[in-house]
Amino acid sequence: MHPTLLILAAGMGSRYGGLKQLDPMGPNGETVLDYSVFDAIRAGFDKVVFVIRRDFAEAFKKAIGDKFEGKIEVAYAFQELTDLPAGFSVPEGREKPWGTAHAVRAARTEIDAPFAVINADDFYGQDAYQQLVQYFAHSADAPELRTCMVGYPLKNTLSEHGSVNRGICRVERGALQTVEEHSTIARSADGIVRGDNIAGEAVEIDEAAIVSMNFWGFTPALFPSLEALFIEFLEAHGNEMKSECYIPTVIDTLIQSDQTVCAVIETDGTWFGVTYPDDKPFVQSSIAELIKDAEYPAKL
Repeated sequence: MHPTLLILAAGMGSRYGGLKQLDPMGPNGETVLDYSVFDAIRAGFDKVVFVIRRDFAEAFKKAIGDKFEGKIEVAYAFQELTDLPAGFSVPEGREKPWGTAHAVRAARTEIDAPFAVINADDFYGQDAYQQLVQYFAHSADAPELRTCMVGYPLKNTLSEHGSVNRGICRVERGALQTVEEHSTIARSADGIVRGDNIAGEAVEIDEAAIVSMNFWGFTPALFPSLEALFIEFLEAHGNEMKSECYIPTVIDTLIQSDQTVCAVIETDGTWFGVTYPDDKPFVQSSIAELIKDAEYPAKL
C-alpha cells in the first residue's frame, strides 16, 4: 500500500505576517508546498491530505490543491477549534488552535494507509521522502503502532533572522528515546546555541543534536492512542487559553509508556524553512541552487 502525505497547513503565520503557505518561492511562482508534494509523488506517495482552516479553504484549493488534480489523490481536512472529543467544549475566549496533535487528529477520517506528517512551510529534501517510503516498505511486519521520525542536525535548522522552536531528541541505537520542546533557540554572539527548555529555563544546546522538524511516519493505528492522549491533555489543560498538544509530546509519551519504538531516520538532505519574512530570499536562493544542480526541474 502506497503511503499518504499529511501536510499541516492551518497555521496563521503570525511571525511571518501572512499565509506563507501560499507565498511563491520558486522561479515560476512555486510554493514550498509544491516542492513537498513533488518530492512525495516521485518517492511513491499516492495521496496528499491538506489540513487547513475553513476561512481560507477556497484560496488554498485554487492556489495549491487544484494543480495536483490528476497527479495525486487530493483530500482536505479542517482543523477547527470546536472539533473536540465528546464531553469537551471550547473555553470562553479561546481563539488559539489546540496544536499539531489536534491538527493530525483532524485528518483521522481521511487516512487509511501508512502516512507521513510534515509542516506546510518546511522544505525537507527528496532524500527524506525516499527514506520514509523505504522504511514503510521494510517494516510491514513490525508492530501495528510503528512510528518513525526524520531527524536533522540542529545546526542545519537555525534561522539567521530570529529564534526558532525545536524538539531536541535523544537517540540511541537508531531509536528515539526522548524529545523535549525548546523555544527561542538561536546562536548567540559568542557562537553558542541557546534556547529555553520546556520549564522555561535558558540552556545551552549542542548544535549537532538531532531535532524533530515535524516530519513523522505513522500508521492509522496512531489515532486511537492520539485520541486518548488528547483527552488527557484536555482534562489537564483544556481550560487554558493558549495550551497546545504537540505531536512530539504525544510520541514521547508513547515511547516512555513502551507503546511504541520510534525509529529515527537521519538525513543529510537539504532542509530549510520559512519562519520570518527575511527567510524568503534564502529559501528562494536555495531552491535556485537545487534547480541549478538538476535536483529539481526549472518548472514543476
